[in-house]
Amino acid sequence: MLFLRAHMATNVQVEKNNNESSANVIRRFTKRVQGSGIIPRMRKNRYFARTKSENVRKFGRLKKLNKKANYEMQLKLGKIQERTGRRR
Repeated sequence: MLFLRAHMATNVQVEKNNNESSANVIRRFTKRVQGSGIIPRMRKNRYFARTKSENVRKFGRLKKLNKKANYEMQLKLGKIQERTGRRR
């Protein structure tokens, strides 16, 4: 029994027989690729994004809170004007 993992490379190889046209070789190759399931596996992993670690998320939240507190302090001191909503 053969088990394929997502990180393992799968090679598909087709050799040209005697008296076989190039178009027929390409057709056999595409059939082999479809049968091996390479394309659906690659499409599934195409936009995969790793989940960020807890420390990275915590640091991002702290950074955002610090930025918000700084903005509110600048607004309170009158150094900047309040942002208006963006309209399209």
